Amino acid sequence: MEAEEKISKQKEAPVNDFDKKLYMDEPAKYWDKFYRNNKDNFFKDRKWLKIEFPELYEATKAESGPVNILEVGCGAGNTLFPVLKSNENPDLKITGVDFSPRAVEIVKTSENFDTKNAHAAVWDLADPEGKLPEGVEEQSIDIVVMIFVFSALSPDQWTQAVKNLQNLLKPGGHILFRDYGRYDLTQLRFKGGRLLDENFYIRGDGTRVYFFTEEELQQIFGSVFRTIKIGTDRRLMVNRQRKLKMYRIWLQAHFSND
Repeated sequence: MEAEEKISKQKEAPVNDFDKKLYMDEPAKYWDKFYRNNKDNFFKDRKWLKIEFPELYEATKAESGPVNILEVGCGAGNTLFPVLKSNENPDLKITGVDFSPRAVEIVKTSENFDTKNAHAAVWDLADPEGKLPEGVEEQSIDIVVMIFVFSALSPDQWTQAVKNLQNLLKPGGHILFRDYGRYDLTQLRFKGGRLLDENFYIRGDGTRVYFFTEEELQQIFGSVFRTIKIGTDRRLMVNRQRKLKMYRIWLQAHFSND
């Protein structure tokens, strides 16, 4: 009930129309700014990656044969670099794409970037013309990984994004997905003047974020791909000083292009 009350309060003071147009028209600009401003502290080692997405590490084994991985929304390479570090597979290719040119530049200039097995390019997941990333062919990808990426799209981009993913994936290819869930504490902490649309917000730095339900993911992806798993990961956070209990809520999913 408390969560619903907070959402109702947010709805009383949405983003004004002028600012909304600004944020909706040039989302890449704000992500570029984000990477420029945070150039030294945005790389977080995802220690949970191996546990949550073992498929990525299966691909790095010496005997795995040719595997083509695409990290969509690679940012500073938070998935790409841990996978490369573990790699013993001479036939692994991992491509990182992001619609922030600055993020791609950071990945390419990192000392951990190995051109033998890795590639990086600027790409908009929701490209309206269905353009493929540079160096990626149709139906060539075995595994697409999207971690805290889909939430940056506006709901009217979802259909095109899924279409573009289908275009990239091999028959039988996989999508590994993790993103923000409805009523995550970061959603409930938004004050007035941050709500762009239903469950869709603008952060203080101008980047956008949507909070999903399992049912929405099923509607978005399940109509095109086979759903292997959709689950909710809830972690209780307790602020003893303020006697507050709040949840981190993430959704994790696995889809197959069958």
